[in-house]
Amino acid sequence: VRAMVLAAGRGERMRPLTLETPKPLLAVGGKALLEYHLERLAAGGVVEVVINVSWLGDQIEAFCGDGSAWGLSIRYSREPAPLETAGGIVQALPLLGDAPFLVVNGDVFMDYDVPALAARAAALVPAGAHLLLAANPPHHPGGDFALRAGRVAEPASGEATLTFTGTALYHPAFFAGLAPGSRPLRPLFEAAMAAGRLSGERHEGRWVDVGTPERLAALDAALAAEGVPGGAKR
Repeated sequence: VRAMVLAAGRGERMRPLTLETPKPLLAVGGKALLEYHLERLAAGGVVEVVINVSWLGDQIEAFCGDGSAWGLSIRYSREPAPLETAGGIVQALPLLGDAPFLVVNGDVFMDYDVPALAARAAALVPAGAHLLLAANPPHHPGGDFALRAGRVAEPASGEATLTFTGTALYHPAFFAGLAPGSRPLRPLFEAAMAAGRLSGERHEGRWVDVGTPERLAALDAALAAEGVPGGAKR
């Protein structure tokens, strides 16, 4: 299974930290957010990784290189301006091949199980996707979706909701026929829900949407308290 790490955003809510450093290279626990993903993907058996880059993308390419420091083969999908999530994936499709692939957000901290998620590929419906959802964080109490017997759905009134973590498994045909350009994911999810092509599961582990300097600092402090070893490879 190949993987794509989304790393093209401007990180505007993280300013001033992201004025000179791309958000995925911000450090927690002595290590760049992006490096945690590369380590986890490599440990989970992924070899080929695509990273989309735009804002300060040269820094990301310099940091990651060809991926050999992590036992990976990394290629880059360069966006002159950020294309939003779906647009970035559409542009990267030629690098991702014909089989289902993983996508993770490069600017979150998450202990997802790579082999378990990759194993879902065999059960993925044609043109389908499988999402990892988590308990709603304090900054997003309304959540995104409902989860009913393994299917992602629009929540009914009063129904419990979960938040999309950004980590998912996609069949390439999920994006079939889409023209290049800036495009969000949500409309694609809505169409897939209506067609019964969107499955999901609840992620019970850790997931931190590091969306503000305050949340970044809180995560860094939590990792320090837990004694997480730091020190980046590069």
